[in-house]
Amino acid sequence: MQDKRFFSTTRIVMIALFGALAGILHVAKFPLPFAFPGFLEFDFSDIPLFIGTFALGPVSGCLIVVVKILIKLVCLGTANAFVGELANLLIGFGFVLPAGIIYKKLHSMKGAILALCAGSVSSVAVAILANRLLLIPFYVEIMFHGSWEPLLGMMRGLFPSITEGNFYVFYLWVSVLPFNVLRCLIASLASFFVYKSISRAIERVNRKLSPEGASFGKRDVIVLVSVIAAVLLLLLFALLRYFLWD
Repeated sequence: MQDKRFFSTTRIVMIALFGALAGILHVAKFPLPFAFPGFLEFDFSDIPLFIGTFALGPVSGCLIVVVKILIKLVCLGTANAFVGELANLLIGFGFVLPAGIIYKKLHSMKGAILALCAGSVSSVAVAILANRLLLIPFYVEIMFHGSWEPLLGMMRGLFPSITEGNFYVFYLWVSVLPFNVLRCLIASLASFFVYKSISRAIERVNRKLSPEGASFGKRDVIVLVSVIAAVLLLLLFALLRYFLWD
């Protein structure tokens, strides 16, 4: 997208659209119990996230991650006092920032491949760290009152010999690592093959909504205010769901 103004009508609309699509796909997650523990649920929300980052840049990609998580919170709430959502936020940023920065500097096929690889490696690494430092300690201490047995019971169907002592070997390296590699691989391949077509469509929309040389006008202000209001409304509903409904 060639419009250098960050708050152009096209950019604002595209962030909202990619964020909404990512949020809907994130809500439509499903387990793969034959390969991974049931609480590691798969979804395709990374595809619009990856494409949106390539098309709009790393900052816009971070905003798409935020919108995606807000939509998930409104639809499903949180099961772990927002710790899972914080981890998902960090995992999303883990891809968006390195991939978006690299592709912005190397705007070519080689740059796209390098960006996808670097973003995927970073996102997988953040996922492992987030599970080790945030999710598992929180679940054991807060959700299960320090008892490992409920968590071990969830995983014994796949790993009968799992114990508290070897839990992280099975969970991090046999579950979290391959799960996130698969997630990033599928999203990267899909993004790589469809990005050019979507990028051309965005360029056509941009030429209509934000003509070259146009300044930040009344329409841009209306769109920006509308999107900010929608995001704040999502945040309000997410907080209400947590404090009042759940």
